[in-house]
Amino acid sequence: MPPEGRQRAFSSAAGLIQYYDMEETKALKIAPYIVLALGLGAAILVEILNWKFP
Repeated sequence: MPPEGRQRAFSSAAGLIQYYDMEETKALKIAPYIVLALGLGAAILVEILNWKFP
C-alpha cells in the first residue's frame, strides 16, 4: 500500500518504465496554436526561398 499522499504508478515492461499522473511544472508551456503558426510560417518561408532561389 502506498503511503498517504503518494500515487501508485502504472508499471510496464517488468517495472522498467513507470508512467505517473503528475504534471511537470518546470517544462516550457507553448500554446498549440503557436506551434501550428510557427510550422506554417516555416513551410511558407521554405516555399518562398525555394521559388526565389531554385
